[in-house]
Amino acid sequence: MARMHSPGRGKSGSTKPLVDKAPEWSNADAKAVTELILSLAADGHTTAQIGTILRDQHAVPDTRLVVGKRIGQVLAENDVTAIYPEDMMSLMRRALRLIDHLESNRKDRHNTRQLELTESKIRRLSRYYQGRGQLDTEWVYKREELRLMVE
Repeated sequence: MARMHSPGRGKSGSTKPLVDKAPEWSNADAKAVTELILSLAADGHTTAQIGTILRDQHAVPDTRLVVGKRIGQVLAENDVTAIYPEDMMSLMRRALRLIDHLESNRKDRHNTRQLELTESKIRRLSRYYQGRGQLDTEWVYKREELRLMVE
């Protein structure tokens, strides 16, 4: 979805090496890592932040190699999920920042266009998550109610 509204072609960047087990130097205790994930989620961290904290502070390079599941799957099994998916919430936060910027800079046409594109991505993601059952089918994006939805 990154190149939906831009002229870029293809996919670039590095890929993770194919590894089937955790390295010897890592913290490979699955139960301890699961408890750590749950405690970090209780503190209000997102799944991406939890992964970064596990990597940088607790020597867990890849949660899937240790626990056998993604961080989101561990949280879902323990019923610790957010109201809105993480990618959709970050788009809504971006839209809110753009709206705040446009209140003081009314003639900023570039950011007006970026707000339109961001709202388009939010609507597209909402249809996807409604189809998967992760979002209420009656949910509709409204710019006026955005500040109430973003936590």
